[in-house]
This record gives sequence, structure tokens and C-alpha cells, in this order.
Amino acid sequence: MTYLIAFAIIFLLSVIVVQIGKLTELAARIRGEEAVERSSTNTQGIALVAFMIVFLIGCIWSAYYYKNQMLGYGPLTSASAHGFELDGIFNITLFFTGIVFVLTHILLFWYAYKYRQTTGRKAIFFAHDTKLEMIWTVVPAIVMTYLVANGLIAWNNIFPTLTEEDQYLEIEATGYQFAWDIRYPGADGKLGNKDFRLIDPATNTLGIDWTDEHSVDDIVLGGTDKILIPKDSLVKVRITAKDVLHNFYLPHFRVKMDAVPGLPTSFIFTPVKTTQEFREQLRAYPEWQVPADPENPTGPQKWETFEYELACAELCGKGHYSMRRVVEVVTREEFDTWLAGQKPFYATNIRNTDKDPYKGKKLFDYEIKARSRELKSDISGFLTDTTGTASRNIQLKHVFFETGSDQLSDLSKHELENLNNLLKEYPSLKIELAGHTDNVGDATSNLDLSNKRASSVMAYLIGLGADASRLSSRGYGQDQPVETNETPEGREQNRRTELRIISK
Repeated sequence: MTYLIAFAIIFLLSVIVVQIGKLTELAARIRGEEAVERSSTNTQGIALVAFMIVFLIGCIWSAYYYKNQMLGYGPLTSASAHGFELDGIFNITLFFTGIVFVLTHILLFWYAYKYRQTTGRKAIFFAHDTKLEMIWTVVPAIVMTYLVANGLIAWNNIFPTLTEEDQYLEIEATGYQFAWDIRYPGADGKLGNKDFRLIDPATNTLGIDWTDEHSVDDIVLGGTDKILIPKDSLVKVRITAKDVLHNFYLPHFRVKMDAVPGLPTSFIFTPVKTTQEFREQLRAYPEWQVPADPENPTGPQKWETFEYELACAELCGKGHYSMRRVVEVVTREEFDTWLAGQKPFYATNIRNTDKDPYKGKKLFDYEIKARSRELKSDISGFLTDTTGTASRNIQLKHVFFETGSDQLSDLSKHELENLNNLLKEYPSLKIELAGHTDNVGDATSNLDLSNKRASSVMAYLIGLGADASRLSSRGYGQDQPVETNETPEGREQNRRTELRIISK
């Protein structure tokens, strides 16, 4: 029914337009073509002047009305150090182009009225006006020179040449349909190398080179994770793409750069306002003191839900909208705490798999430090436990032996050095070192091997300076498995060395 009524309205309007046309044509015949044309021209000139007035007033009013919701004005000033310079250049450009915009529109519509057809008026032809042409050539040239020169100065300030002595955080953004992968450097502060020939859709979508030791502590955030950056820190963003052209755009920081497959790009910026500080800045303006969700007037206000965002500013396909990511700026301390809590991509996806070039060969600094924190947490958790639920048995995850032997491998020294330091930190702690095996082979032989391995660990700790009176050792053979012995993975878990807290 609704469609029928709409069709009827459109049909009737069409009939009215046709009838008006016929009436106009009939009036022209009665009054004469020339008189009708003069009347029409006069009406059009007046209408154009009226439109000019309404149009310019509307432009000025709308700019004033929405000033606190436009970038560069009111609460939406720059959130980066260099952005203020860009805002200044934009405002200067707007000043000059605004003057030209207003003048040209006034002249455009006023001339349409002033030079409308009237009786007795004759057009004058002149080939050129040298003075006028000099004015509209020289003045724009001077203004453009000024703007370009300031733009080049700003560009050089925004893209300084960084050296190894400069302190900055370098992250990498890889765009693809339809998300971003963000890679952070780990504790070493450096991003590892990539090679597109190493891309594996299952395990290594970025083509990270695991033979580069700078890669093994890199952190990769997936397509929906929040991007964190520290306040007052120089940040360099490497940008690339895996499929089509994308664009890495951070509007509140005034940075924008194409992501081009096969052609790395970058930009540099320094955030100067945390997300919370920017929210407090918005809070003072009435435009932001409204419900974020109009359907929930008692919910959080608009300023409370504000987030910096990363957007793709290139139309990259039908899922283009989903390229949006939330960016959060935090203090340096908060950022360091967050980064320390992230697990390297290598550790969770590559370590000790067939893709691991260091399988069974090496431990990295981030693993040693992480394990030190974990071991301390396990021990202190038992010592401070008041519920009786904390386990007194703690696995030494990085203690390894040569196959079928009680000879400690070189990889074991890091775990045992960490344990020795914790024994110094807790001087009243007494522990038992317990050896365990899988069920492969003779049970008696396994028990003997577990005893010898536990004794080797104890001897190594004593060699590091540990008090022998606080240590004991015992082998349990294959009698206390923690996983099934039916699979290689389970047997690997059962071949372990544990410490058992005897007394606090």
C-alpha cells in the first residue's frame, strides 16, 4: 500500500510539472517570447542572489555549529607533537582559500544577476586585461609559494632522519583484506627480518625470519586486538600490505600513509595525550556531554566512550569498514607493563615445532627472564598461600639431560641459576629435587636414572654456592606420571625434574 501511495504522489507531481510547462508555453505565446525570456532571466538572477545569501550563511553557520566536532578545533586538537604544526598550516590554507571561496561565490551569483538580459543592454567584448591577469596570477603564486615552503618545513620536521642513538619505538603494520597485523619488538627493542618467501598460511602469515634472533621475541597482535602506544615516546610505524592498496590513517595524530604491497613505507610521530587525557579534554564541551547511545540516555556519555582509532583510508574492498582498530595511548609505565605481559609469537606458535630452527639448541633472553618470573611466582605463591590449595611441587621446565644419561645439558644452566638466586632470596627455604621418567624401558633402570638425575641437579646447585643442608634429592622413576605415556608428547611431559618445597 505504501508503495502504491508513493507511486501515485510521484505520478501527480509529474502531471503538475507537465501542466506548468504547458502554461508557461501558452503564456509565452500570449505575451511574446522576448518578454517571457526577460522575465525568466530576471527571476533567475534574483533567485541566484537569494541562493548565494542562503548558501554562504549556511556554510558559515554549519562551520560554527560543528566546530567542536571537527579535527583541529575546540576539543579535537592534535594528539601528537607534530600535529599542531599541521593544524597551523591547515588553518592558514583555510584562511586564504576561504577568502577566495567567499569572493568567487559572491561574484559568481552577483554577476548572474547584474548581467542578466535587459532591454537596450549590449555585451562588450575585450580580449584581455593585463592588470587583472597579473593580479590573479601573482597573488595565488605568492600564497602557494608560502604554503608549499611551510609544508616542506613541516614535512622535514615530521620525517627526521633517525639514527641508532635515537630512542624510539618501532612497530610494524601489515594491512590485508580486511584487517591489520601489528608487530611489536620484544625486550631487545628491535624488529626481526621478514621475507615474503617464508610466508606460511598456517604458521607464519607475515613471513618472519626465525633465524634472525631479533625475531624470536617479537609480538604480533591479531586483527581485533587493541593497539597500545606510549605517551611522549617517539614512535616509528613501518607500513606494508599483503594484497591490495590500503592506507594507515590515525586522524587524531595527523598521520596517514599508504600501505603498498612490495613497497615499505613509514611515518614517525610522538603521542602527547593519553586516551584518558583526551577524554577529559572532550568532557568540557556540551557536544560531548550527551549519551553515547541515544537509545540508552542513562548510559555513558559520548566523551566517556571516545577512542583513538586506526582507519584504512583507501577503498580496499567490500569489507573496507572492518579495517578499523582501536588505538590506546597510555603512560610509558603502563605500556612497559603491558608489553612485558605479551607472549612472543615465536614462543606460542613456533617454539619446539618442526619450524623452529633452534629446537633443542638454545634458550633466549626473554625465555630466561620470563621463566625466572614464573618460577618466583610459583614459589612465592606457595609461601604466601593461606588456603592450602597451592602446590608444593614445582616443575623445573628448562632442566634437560642428554638422552639416557644423567648429564645436564648446557641449556639447563639458566633455570638452575634462576633457582639458585631464588634460594638466596628465600634463605629459610628447604627443597627436595625430584627426578621422574616415562615408562619406556625397565622400571628399575628408570628409578636409578631418576635418582642420578636428581643428584646431578643438586650437585650443580651446590657448585653454584647453594647451601647443601637446604637441599635433598630423590628419584621416583616412572611411578608419578602427569600425562599419558601413550603419546610422544605425554612421555616428554613425564620426563621431568621438579622441586618439592619441604619447609618454608
